Amino acid sequence: MENSPIPYGICTLGNDHVYDQIIALLNSIEAMMGPDFPVCIYPYDDRTERLAAAIVDRPNVQIYADTASMDYWDKQAQRIWDVHPTAALSWQKLTTAKYHRMGTHRRFCAFDGPFERFIYMDADTLLLNDVQPIFDLLDEYDWYVYDFQHHDITHIYDHNQPQLQQVFTWEQLSQDIFCSGFYGAKRDTFSPEKLDELWQLLKDGEAAILYAMAPDQTILNYWVMRSGLKIYNPAIQLPADQTTGCCVTSNHFEVRDHVAFDRGNQLTYLHYIGLPSSLFKEICAGENWICAYRELFLHYRFLHAPEERPQLIGPPQMPPSKYTLKERVLDRLQRYKVAFSPANI
Repeated sequence: MENSPIPYGICTLGNDHVYDQIIALLNSIEAMMGPDFPVCIYPYDDRTERLAAAIVDRPNVQIYADTASMDYWDKQAQRIWDVHPTAALSWQKLTTAKYHRMGTHRRFCAFDGPFERFIYMDADTLLLNDVQPIFDLLDEYDWYVYDFQHHDITHIYDHNQPQLQQVFTWEQLSQDIFCSGFYGAKRDTFSPEKLDELWQLLKDGEAAILYAMAPDQTILNYWVMRSGLKIYNPAIQLPADQTTGCCVTSNHFEVRDHVAFDRGNQLTYLHYIGLPSSLFKEICAGENWICAYRELFLHYRFLHAPEERPQLIGPPQMPPSKYTLKERVLDRLQRYKVAFSPANI
């Protein structure tokens, strides 16, 4: 663990499986923040050989190697899921592993990682704006998010649990929840003593409200909300005409000079949420799959090697899938829309 943390930095999570997306993300960070801006990659697992080779010439980028820290946060996650009443049974339908997607919890390492203040970005995001104002906001706020997840509680908590409204007020549930794909925070936000206190509450019955299919996201939301942290979300706190979307499910963004705008407002980041990493791998290999904001991704993926950018083969085609991404999202919203009502939470 670092004795003298770096004042600011951006971190992400991944391995060689999401190589193309991480390279695109790193290049977008460089384009927005400069070539010396520090970045830390938290390893999802041990498959990071290709990434390690790719950052040899990027002294500002590191792959986190503090095994004691990773073990500590792995254990924090494990003990939470060990007291969840149904998670293990749910996961048995998906995997033979004891814990579902354990590697996603490695993002928690940022709480004792190299940066005093950090922005976490999922591997399937691009940075599209200067984020220094976010770091400045952390003078006043404990936690920064920029998304509209507060419209959909179903991937944050188990909305069928009656005690959910006993743990949190409806105002909290309708305003404070967030997507774990992008957030700003500070090192040492959660002390060992605070984590013990939160775990005891979970052990005493509150674990039932956690949504086991989004394991890191539900834990982060619980920690932040149960600790009463001061949250800033421009999607709520800015006037509506100044806010932007962030997801590829929005098809109205205008791309100019390799950044995206929403009704004239420059996006902070773009999240290719819901799109599998295999799709990006195949596009980078030359498959002509249709993908929202594909050209923007390819620009950053091959920013330093334009000669390697693939000549896409054949006419554009929808990737093989039962539904398009938009249809999947609309279907999910239709199925869960009743759950968004205060009367049904």
